[in-house]
Amino acid sequence: MTSKIDLRRLPPLNALKGFEAATRHQSIRAAADELCLTHPAISHQVQLLEQAIGVALFEQDGRHIVSTAEGRVLYPYVRRAFEALTEGVEAARRLALDQPLRVQTYVTASIRWLARRVPLFLEQHPSIKLSLSTCAVEWEFDDRNADVGLVYCETRPEPHYHWTPLFEYSLYPVCSPALAVRLGPDPSPRALLGQKLTVINTEMRNWQSWFEAAGVDFEPGLPFIAVDTLAVALELALTGDAIALVNGPFVESDLASGRLVRPVAHTLICPGEWGLICRADQKDDIRIRTFIDWFAAR
Repeated sequence: MTSKIDLRRLPPLNALKGFEAATRHQSIRAAADELCLTHPAISHQVQLLEQAIGVALFEQDGRHIVSTAEGRVLYPYVRRAFEALTEGVEAARRLALDQPLRVQTYVTASIRWLARRVPLFLEQHPSIKLSLSTCAVEWEFDDRNADVGLVYCETRPEPHYHWTPLFEYSLYPVCSPALAVRLGPDPSPRALLGQKLTVINTEMRNWQSWFEAAGVDFEPGLPFIAVDTLAVALELALTGDAIALVNGPFVESDLASGRLVRPVAHTLICPGEWGLICRADQKDDIRIRTFIDWFAAR
């Protein structure tokens, strides 16, 4: 069994940084510049260390400092300790980077937003491995089985989560160009009532909300096609026989290429937003921070 270290015998550890830099430079000012501290702050660290161990570590030589015999004896031990700590930290980081970063999201968000950006992310960050998991019906972030999530939250998460907003939860219809032609020029939202509308099982009220916001009475007898994901709804829209209601930026390439069009301009901005979530106590993990910062910039 590893023996216990008597931490009471250790001097103030933060003061050792000032001592190491001052000894290496043989200059308080140079040490202050390197550590982005003031000259008095480094002098105070050195004084704390000298008081803690009861010996002088530097002496004045005109306007300069030089290490005392005690300071020269102590320095290599401090240097080796810092080198060992640095090696340990890097080893821990390498181990962390070797573990896949578990990312949770929904099927459509994965296929139509996340997965299209992942190749470039991995190209720029080859040391980070990703494990993507998708769920069609579970909207809550599962921090037991995921490190970070791309999710929709109607209200901001609890304080024990770190939240980075990405984009609005906006509802707008899309369809094929052929179906848009059948609707005629400049159709109103009411014109959609006679068409096949896809409805996602977990978002049954979205069409009702969209029509009501457009000032159109909602008719529950409409010819809905119920599906379990927006990805399926969009495939039906691409066939030309149905209209899908999009809830985020998941058809950008289809709209740009003309494979899908917006038959009417009406958009409903709903409460909440899409964003990246992780546990607050893990937000500074190098893999999580790198992932969130990179995708938030896209």
